[in-house]
Amino acid sequence: MALPLELSYVELQNAKDIESIRLELDGQKHDLIRNQDTFSKAFHPPLTLGSTLSFSISRNKPRLRRPRRSDPEIVTFSSDGIFSRLRGQEFQHEWGKVSIRLVFQRPTHSGFMGPSAGTSVPASIPAPANSEGLQPTTQDLIAQCPRFRVLIVGKSGVGKSTLINRIFGVENASVAKDRPGEALIEQEFTSPQNDRLILHDSKGFEPADGGNYETVKSFIQKRKGMRDIKDQLHAVWLCFQMPIPTYGERLLEDGTESFLRLRNDVLGNTPTIVVFTKHDRVETFMRHRMRGDPEAGQRYLQEICVQPIQHFTGDKNIAHVAVSSKPKYVQSLEELIRLTQEKVSESFTSPGNQVSPVPLAAAGAQRMLPTLKVNFSIDVGKQKYWNALSTSANFWGHKMRDCLAVIHTDIVSVWNFYDPCNYLTSERFRDMMMHMVERVDAPVVPNPTLPRNDTLGGNTVPLVALAPVILPLTACFNLGKWAHESYQRLQDVPKMFMAYIVDLTHVLEILFSLTATMMAKQLTRTAIKLAYKAYYHSEWMMLTHTDVRFFQCSSTARDEVLQKIESMILSNDRVAQVSRTLEGKQTSGLEVDEEWVA
Repeated sequence: MALPLELSYVELQNAKDIESIRLELDGQKHDLIRNQDTFSKAFHPPLTLGSTLSFSISRNKPRLRRPRRSDPEIVTFSSDGIFSRLRGQEFQHEWGKVSIRLVFQRPTHSGFMGPSAGTSVPASIPAPANSEGLQPTTQDLIAQCPRFRVLIVGKSGVGKSTLINRIFGVENASVAKDRPGEALIEQEFTSPQNDRLILHDSKGFEPADGGNYETVKSFIQKRKGMRDIKDQLHAVWLCFQMPIPTYGERLLEDGTESFLRLRNDVLGNTPTIVVFTKHDRVETFMRHRMRGDPEAGQRYLQEICVQPIQHFTGDKNIAHVAVSSKPKYVQSLEELIRLTQEKVSESFTSPGNQVSPVPLAAAGAQRMLPTLKVNFSIDVGKQKYWNALSTSANFWGHKMRDCLAVIHTDIVSVWNFYDPCNYLTSERFRDMMMHMVERVDAPVVPNPTLPRNDTLGGNTVPLVALAPVILPLTACFNLGKWAHESYQRLQDVPKMFMAYIVDLTHVLEILFSLTATMMAKQLTRTAIKLAYKAYYHSEWMMLTHTDVRFFQCSSTARDEVLQKIESMILSNDRVAQVSRTLEGKQTSGLEVDEEWVA
């Protein structure tokens, strides 16, 4: 039986003659917020959908007529009717001239990683950009492998939960304890905060519990035999707490040694990483014990941890990394992500240098390394829509906004923000990005007043906490006619594509950095607007648009447009530009979900 849906966002557009709208669900009433001709409301936490959902809609009273009481109009939807017309995570309905949009997510059984009960929580698969056949490249790739499936093995207390929280951007991870019956390895743990991840958890191999060795072995072999790649095991993390022998601690138990000896027979080519946890603890110990010897910690890692593993596996090149979840050691977690991505990419390949669904799922699931998101955005683009942008047969006969929409969907899908309201793929955000493209032909001067600080009573107060983030004025106007023209009728099409792709990638990089501390929180329009505005007024956008404006394609022998896009996205100063763009910006209040136009 499918899990009930949870309502996270409601929006009614084109409500010109509507005075007020109230949502009624399970006896609870929620007044929607009005912004011009749109009523909307986000729900944190989301509301569970019952048997029916209703809107009570009151119209404006005519000014020239004698006021009289009129009953509100009731629009009711049954849960069965919503399920039957659900498209991805959205339900849409036209009520006269009013467009009704409901955004849902499916709940899990627990706060973080909910075990599936027969039916796992579905991952978000990009919907078609329009109804005329422009299908996002990511749609098929994510359908083949919606989630990165990882098995994490280790005793209680080694730090498995913290690893999951930090790397995959979720909170309150709850993994198995070392008591019989609790490590149900077959359970699929998923989270609405990151629907590109499936976790299988197993306790370590205790001397008194030899049965767990057989359980893990059987599970891995079963998954290796699965036909579909989405059901196979994509990676295994073997987690060991770095021991301190003087404290009576051991690295390996008997069952672990047996597992490692038979590693190749059991795991085969399944990407496997040995993860030595709590590195900071050993570093502190060695710093006090071996004062003045900066290499003592590295020698300890090799002699006490790496060499015993190499001995039991017979593999001098076994993939391993020492990590800590302390802020000072963030690079160690990034190294674990890189190493895992490298091994996954080696094991799961596609013919002809095409993007492989499993490495894409792995890159999407992690939420620490923006570089992987950028690289896979490029790889997905090069697979189809970014090629030959000036003469593309893919876009012939389509309107320019539809061509940009399918590219937009692919890029956003790779980044995998926690965006249950689908703000990043909304028409409003796409219009904002197209307005930014219109600035290419107008020289942009960076705004020196961009840092959002104000002084109140002698104290510096983050302005974002005092007032809404106001978008640049042009981002609120209607789009120019070019967006509605067909692809083949426009001049300078390559420059429009170049600007849109590069601008969108830069804005998402800024947003990723801006929201790094709120990865387990829902993405808000406040955060998106602040990232957009920061880039809009930055030297980075000015330089990007200048580069696009003066670009000349000098050869038809190679795809210079694609090469230029790639070089601009992967510029050597990208990280520094993100840092400069956000310099001085206050991030207080980003969890408040403002309207697009305040």
